[in-house]
Formats: sequence, C-alpha cells, structure tokens
Amino acid sequence: MAINKRTKLVVVGLGMVGIAFIEKLLKLDARAREYDIVVIGEEPHLAYNRVGLTSFFSHRKVVNLYLNPEEWYSSYALESKLNYHINTLVTSIDPAKKTVACANGSIVSYDILVLATGSDAVLPRHTPGHDANGVFVYRTIEDLQKLIAFGESQKGTTGVVVGGGLLGLEAANAMMDLKCFEKVKLIERNRWVLSRQLDADAGNLVVEKVTNLGLDVLLSKRVGDIKTDEENNVIGVVFEDGEQMDCSTICFAIGVQPRDNLARSAGIKCADRGGGILVNDDLSTSVPDIYAIGECASWQNQTFGLIAPGVEMADVLSFNLTQAKLHQPRVFKRPDLSTKLKLLGVDVASFGDFFADRDGPSVLPAKAARRKTEDQSIVKVVVSGPPPPPVKALVYKDPFAQVYKKYLFTTDGKYLLGGMMIGDTGEYIKLVPIVRNQKELDIPPAQLILGAKKEGDDGTDDLDDDTQICSCHNVTKGDVISSVKNGTCKTVGEVKACTKAGTGCGGCMPLVTSIFNKTMMEMGAEVTNYLCAHFNYSRADLYNIIMVKRLKTLAEVMREAGNVKNSDGCEACKPAVASIFASLWNKHVMDKTTHGLQDTNDRFLGNIQRNGTFSVVPRVSAGEITPDKLIIIGEVAKKYNLYTKITGGQRIDMFGAKKQDLIDIWTRLVEGGMESGHAYAKSLRTVKSCVGTTWCRFGVGDSVGMAVRIEERYKSIRSPHKIKGGVSGCVRECAEAQNKDFGLIATEKGFNIFVAGNGGAKPKHADLLAKDVPPLEVIPILDRYLMFYIRTADKLQRTARWIENLPGGLKYLKEVILEDKLGICASLEAQMQELVDSFFDEWAEAIKSPAIAAKFKQFANTNDTVEAMEVEKDREQTRPVYWPKEAVADDFKGLKDRWSSTAWQPVIEASYFAGADDTPNGISANIKRGDTQLALWRVRGKYYATQQMCPHKRSFALSDGLIGQDVPSPPGNSAASGTPREPCGDAKAPWVSCPYHKRNFDLGDGSCRNDSLLSIATFAAEERRDGMVYLLLPPVAELDAALGTARWMVRKSDGSGSQFEELDRRIGFRGRRAKRPDVRPTDDLSVRRPVEVVPAGGCGAAPDW
Repeated sequence: MAINKRTKLVVVGLGMVGIAFIEKLLKLDARAREYDIVVIGEEPHLAYNRVGLTSFFSHRKVVNLYLNPEEWYSSYALESKLNYHINTLVTSIDPAKKTVACANGSIVSYDILVLATGSDAVLPRHTPGHDANGVFVYRTIEDLQKLIAFGESQKGTTGVVVGGGLLGLEAANAMMDLKCFEKVKLIERNRWVLSRQLDADAGNLVVEKVTNLGLDVLLSKRVGDIKTDEENNVIGVVFEDGEQMDCSTICFAIGVQPRDNLARSAGIKCADRGGGILVNDDLSTSVPDIYAIGECASWQNQTFGLIAPGVEMADVLSFNLTQAKLHQPRVFKRPDLSTKLKLLGVDVASFGDFFADRDGPSVLPAKAARRKTEDQSIVKVVVSGPPPPPVKALVYKDPFAQVYKKYLFTTDGKYLLGGMMIGDTGEYIKLVPIVRNQKELDIPPAQLILGAKKEGDDGTDDLDDDTQICSCHNVTKGDVISSVKNGTCKTVGEVKACTKAGTGCGGCMPLVTSIFNKTMMEMGAEVTNYLCAHFNYSRADLYNIIMVKRLKTLAEVMREAGNVKNSDGCEACKPAVASIFASLWNKHVMDKTTHGLQDTNDRFLGNIQRNGTFSVVPRVSAGEITPDKLIIIGEVAKKYNLYTKITGGQRIDMFGAKKQDLIDIWTRLVEGGMESGHAYAKSLRTVKSCVGTTWCRFGVGDSVGMAVRIEERYKSIRSPHKIKGGVSGCVRECAEAQNKDFGLIATEKGFNIFVAGNGGAKPKHADLLAKDVPPLEVIPILDRYLMFYIRTADKLQRTARWIENLPGGLKYLKEVILEDKLGICASLEAQMQELVDSFFDEWAEAIKSPAIAAKFKQFANTNDTVEAMEVEKDREQTRPVYWPKEAVADDFKGLKDRWSSTAWQPVIEASYFAGADDTPNGISANIKRGDTQLALWRVRGKYYATQQMCPHKRSFALSDGLIGQDVPSPPGNSAASGTPREPCGDAKAPWVSCPYHKRNFDLGDGSCRNDSLLSIATFAAEERRDGMVYLLLPPVAELDAALGTARWMVRKSDGSGSQFEELDRRIGFRGRRAKRPDVRPTDDLSVRRPVEVVPAGGCGAAPDW
C-alpha cells in the first residue's frame, strides 16, 4: 500500500448495528486515520432507533428517531472520513473485483466490505390470506406509516397482533396507542407470553398486567386462515381449532429472517437452516475481506434478534480493524442475552442463564464445574430419567404488588447463574455483572432478592481513637485530637512539635493533617489548605498563578504571591514550589536557580539513607531488563560494595553509594544504556507489569508492551506526590494494578483503566475510571488524568486523597477527563505532550555539567572522606547498623559558653559562595576541621555556622537541609489567630531543617523549633578581605572531643539490636537454609509426632489478636 493511501471500507446497511460499527470505527481510527468509510443504506432515512419504534406513534417525526442528526454525517464527510448514501439498494457483490453494484446503476469499490443488512420480519406466506389488505408486519418506519394510514379508516374495529414475544408486545402497544381500534387483541401460540425470556409463572404475570391495561390476550392459539371479503380486505381470522374471530387489521410479529440473499448470490457461505451469513469468531465470512455483523450474521449456526449481540459484533470488528496491531485480536463469544424492557408499562427483565433450571446451565463457574456429580448409569437414566440440573431456584412472589423474581444459583448457593424479574427490575444492573463475571457471592442468596439487612452506620470509615497514626513515635489518633481540643495546638506544625507525629519518616502526615482539619472543623475553627505561613494560597492556586504569570524563580513567586515579598520561604513551601516549577518548566532540579528549593532526595538525585549514603535505582521500564544491563548493575554494585535488593516496583535498588561516588556510578550505568529511575522524586516511579501475552498462556493483552510505553512516556515528570502505575495482562491481576495511582487491566476489548489507588499508611483500592478502552485511547485518558492531578492536587497529596477531596469525586473526574465538561482536555493533553517532549536524563546531565558534578563531594574544603556510621554484614551483604536508641539531649547550644578559648580560623575560600545571595537557599558547605564536621551557609549576605550532626539520630547532614524564614506576625496577632502558620511558627529566622526528619534548628542560637530537648552548637562566621571565610572556633582537640565524628559515629553497640533476636532463637534461624545431609527427597516424610485430636477450644491459650 502506498504511503498515506487509506483503506476504503464499505458498509452495506445503515441500521442500528451498521451505525454502531461506523461510530466505533471513527472513534478508534481518529488518530491513525487509516480508513475512509462509505455506508449504503436501503431505506430513505438515516440510521434510526428501531428499538424505540413505538414512540413514533406519538410524535410521527422520523428525525426524532435518528441516532445521529444529519449534521453529524456531514461533519465527517468534509474530510472523506464518512460518505453516506441512503435510499440506495445494493443488488450484487463482485468479490473478485471488490465492488458492489447498486440498483441505481452505481458501482462502489471497496478494500474491506462489511455486511450489516439486518433481517426482515417474517410473514407466514403459507397462511391463506397473508397478502390481504390489512395485513402488516412490525419492523420499519415504512411498516408503521402504512399501519397508521390504514388504521385511520378502521375506527371502531378490532385490531390483532400475532406473536407474544418482545416485538409482539411492542406492536400491541403501538396499535393501542393509535386509538383507532375499539379492541386490540394479542394471539400467542404458547401458554404464556415472552416464552423465550420468561417461565410460565412470570409470563402469566405479564399477561395479568397487560390485560389490566386493556389488552386482550389469547393464549395457545394458532392462526390457520385469514378471512377476507370480495375486495381482499381482512374481516377476521380462523384458528387451527376452528374457532373464529372478527377483525379488520392483523399485524404479524412472529420473528425475523436474516437478509442473506445478497451474500448468497455472491457465493458467500450461508447457513442452510434458519439462514444467515456464516461468520467466524472474528466476524469474517468465507470470502476474504468481507465481514458480516448483526442480525444477518450466523455465528456457530445462531442468529441473534437482539441489538446487544449486534453491537458487540460491531465492537469486536472495529477493534480488530484498528487495534489488532497493538493488542491481541478480539473474538466474538457467546453473547449475553440479558434483556430489560418496559412493555406496555410493565417492567420486565431476564438476565444470565435464565432457563438454567429448565435446560441445565450452559456454563458453570470454574469452581462449581469442578465439583463432582453423581455418576448416572444408562439404566438409571432410562428408568428414572436424567438427573436434575445442578441448579437451585429462589423465587419471590408478591401478588399484591404484582412482583415476581426468580434467581438461579449453583446448588451450594455460591454463584448466581441467571434469573428473571417482573414488576421490580431495580437490581438488574447490579446482578448482570455478578453473573457475567462469575463472581462468588459473599452474602446468602436470599439477600439478593430480599435485600441485605440494613444496619446503622458502624463508623468503619473512621479510625478509632486508639488507632496508631504515627508508628515512629507511637502517636494515636486520640493523641492528635486531644492536642487540638485542649487548645495546645492550633496548627499542624504545633501538632508535630507537641506529639512528634510526622517527625519520623513523615509518612503519617496526610493522616495527621486530615485528623487535624476534621477536628478543627468540628470545633468551628477555620481550616485552610494554604502551603504555609508564607502563602495564603493552596498548592493548586499557586500552580495556576505560576503558570499564568510564567514565574521561574522563588523570588518572583514571593513577589507576586507571597505574604512577605522578600522572604526565602521554608521547608514546607520550597519543595512545593520546586515541584510546581518542575511540572511546568522541567529544568534540571540541580540547576542553580532551583537546587536550593529541593527537598532531601532531589538535592542529590538519590534517596538519602540512614548512614548518609544514597541509593541508586536505574530505570527498568515495566520490569523488563536485558542480561547485559543486569551484568553492569552487578559490576557496579560489586565495585562500590553496594547492598542490592529487588524493589516492589520490579527494579534493582543499590544502597550505600557515597555522595562522592555517585557521578562515577552514574557514568558507568549511563554508558551501559541506563538512566535515572527517579526513585528519589515526587514523580512517576514505576509501571509494574506481568508478562501478559509476551509469555503467559492466560494473557489477554500485551501488558509489558503497554507498561513500557506508559513508563517511557511519563518518566521524570514531577507531580504533587509520587505516582505508581501497573498493567496486568488479564483479570488475574498479577501486576496488582488496582492498588496503584493508575492501573490497567487488559480485556478482550482493550484495557480497563483504574485510578486513585495506593498502598501506604491508608491503603485504598483503585476506582474504575473507564472500561474496555482501546490501546490508542489509553494514553490520551492518562494524559488528562495525570495533568489534571498535577494542576489541582494539594501539596504531598496522593491521587487517592485527591479524588476523595475533589468536589464531586470520581463522577466529576469522569466528566472532566472523559466528557470534557470543562473544555480543557485538549489543553491537558497538549501540556502533557510538552513535558514528555522536554525529557532529559538527570543523571546524564549531572555527569556532563561541571558545576553540578562539583557538588558531589563529602567536604567542600578537602578531598578527605570519613564514615559516620558503622556497617555490619547481614545475609551476605553490608548494611548500616541500627539507629541509636535515643536522641542526644546534650546542651550543644551551650558549648559556646564553655569553650576554654576561641580563635578565628580560615576554613574555605569565599568564592565558593559566589551567587549565594541570588539563590533561594543560599549556598552551604560541609567543612572538615580536625575530626569535626561543620555546616556553613551564606544566606542573604550573612554567614551562619553550626555543627553538621543532627542530634536526633546523630546523622551528619545539616548542611544539606533547607533554610527557613519566619513570617513576622502582625501587631497584636496571637497564636490563636485564624491565619495558619504551619510549620513556621513565630520564632526568629532563619533556621535549618534537617533533611532526615525535619528537626528545625535556629541558626542563631542553636535551639530546636519543634523538639525542645534538642539543640546544636553555633559559631560566629565572617568573610575577610583575604578572600577567606573565618569561623570563631575552639582548639581542634577540644572541638573534636565535643563534636568529633569519632565521638558521635553510630556504632553497633549504640543500636537497639535486631527486632528478630527472640524469633531467631525460637526458630533456630541462622541465615539462608540449605538441604540437610539426611534429607532424601524421594522418601516419605516420617511423622514423628502422631496427629492429635484437638479438644474443644482449639489451640488453647492463643493471644487475642
């Protein structure tokens, strides 16, 4: 095929299935534009709703039935996407020439031909009088127009409908709506109506209901002859039993016949019995490039008169023609014939295997099918008959409300197989998916009919007051609530300082904040979601301000939106602003203008670990990695003695990399074709996948291929919090996609998209956003979802909490990103594409930039390196020893009054701090003096110096912390003010926030703002004319004795020991187990202690878990 030449696809038939196919194909082909479609319709009307024909009697307007207005067709015709011809009969097909001929003489060529010719209403031509005046069928608008015109001349006569199925009841309703006939009678040859959908009890209840509405129903009657007068007008009918009845009009609704003549004449194979164009599972016919769908198609020698199977065929074929290159081709399977209708005002529904008790279940759930059944000998079958179906029925009848329900279950009541309902069909929409998914019931069968027991709200959505919120400091929900209600804490920062919650790993902060906000609201206090005291804006508000005004630096943001125009912010707002900058402008996070805004891990492109080293996690998209890259990772880990572990996100984490080694490590990985995995960033971490159709015999979709594409698209994009994804190749869900921020599960039609799930402190199952999304449409939906999240979420808010707090929740999200309620979908997609196009590898850029690479040193004034924590061997690898048991409560800030003497000592060239006054965090340095590590900053023209060690965990890291600055309180403003101040407080500025656990130390006096037990030593600092920075220090020996690294290095003896010591003693654990010499795998296992009968009470004194 030539480049840009599109495939010409011709559809014969402009009915409901034909237009459904065209709509789906246009949608799926919108991006690729592979097809030009031509549709040829025989009727003089555009596609209309045949199911709603009855409504035509009330409005008499054809356009009211149109499925799409004429403008819709014209809009696609402009680009030749769709050309349509109505009132045009196709008379023949020439498969050899690939053309169709029309009655008007035109010849239309095709590359692919789709036959959607539908079916004709059956007229009993063997019945005498079938061609009389007054005999009609109920199928098309033309049929109705003829019936209406004839009925106007038959006032006061009797009209008859033959056929008590769905179409017959519709026709009877239509004749009653005409109000031309004095009586309308329904003739049905079976003992009840709707015999294909309902049993006798249900069918007779329908008869009772419609009789009350004025329809006469004659059951067990067959028309043998149609009586006519001399002018061949209908005057009555004669039944096969000899009884007669007068009538003027007869409408036959006794079934349909597939229209397969066109296919037969072209040599396409058709079914001999019942008719219909024979199709394979992919809807192809016996002739290449010709397909058949809808009522004209015979699949496994079955034709389907309902619209749903036809639409499913359209779905399968449109998918295969557009998506099969990207996804496993779909096949048409046994359709769901569930039906829910309102006939003559009566609600009727049947679902699933609704005759399983009569005919036996067509399919049993796998677990139920495996259960053994009693063997039946031939003699027993002959004598006693076949065994009853493995089905039990539960029936509910309410003669007063005229409600009937029959639900069919497996014999153990574990699975719902199908059922029927009359009068009350409210549960239909809930029951159909239970049957379709073969979901095991977790309630007694009776509750499905009678309804579950209603109980009061048991508060399961709320946590109990004794629930542990912060595991680091054993803080309960009640502790947080009490600290607020007793007036001690009026900000989240004060809650952290008072209870210590959130000052450990920080993972509990969303819960702490939520509890604080709820408690404050219950007390009638104002609660805001402002970033901190520096901004009276939420993160979402600030994002929009920065985006609209195109602000690029913290100074610009403060000037435009800050409460103090020349402030340097704090550790709460700086990372949030940095994240917004990255989400909008995507500059390198270690660029001079943004490096000072970065939180702990982004500062050096790796997660900082307990001993001050970093983790290195290369990207392994979808968990797919080559042996060569595995070897390189192994070589790097071995060379630098890195602890290695497979992560939950299907990649390899290397721990223990020293800051000064990072550049060399990254260089080797980048040379091997790897890049940063952004394990340190609030961005996309991983997209987990199972092997899907790549290897798995159960796979439905290529989960690895889709996961690779998604991870490669969204890698490096910064967001309010970390994002994790997953793609599973089938419903077995091996990739655990339903507990991710976004997850995909392959279906035969594409992928189900789930959103807003997560693990963590408050796990949440993901919500279904969209079903059966074709591969081509997955990315646009994810683009919109992620970009909308980036634009509107709060600071450090995971997608789960974001959806919970989003006005309108999931419903509103669907309206915005699926229905484009706000008209921003194009903008969201375009903005995401800009970020995708601006990708760069942060490791590779750091390697190439001398300015960035220079920052990867342990000390700024020497190339020396020192260890700050002992390591030990554990399971054949090296790891740091455990944290010390207690924080160091020494009065370090009082050291300045206890030195025996001090003297000004030059420590580093002042040029190191060039440009510090123009950066948001100043410039800091870790200085080595003797064995002591000192932290030195230049911030806004002034130098500050402290010890490097944070006494909380004895970590040597303060120089890498964020600098904070207070917002001056207005005169008369007290802590009780409604203005939120978290986490700044009212103390003097500046302070440094330890990058480990956010202990904030005053750079002036060394006190800790949020933990009164802690303090640090401070030292005077100044720049002199000789170009050096001087510190006022005590003698080296005295300094080392008080603050030396050897003095405060964390040793094994300082730690709390392994938490598994007692367990190891009990089970005799000594490491990885090998086979014992006396074990013989081919021998039986001897049971040294015989099985004992357990007395009542089970295992005895078990703990109350």
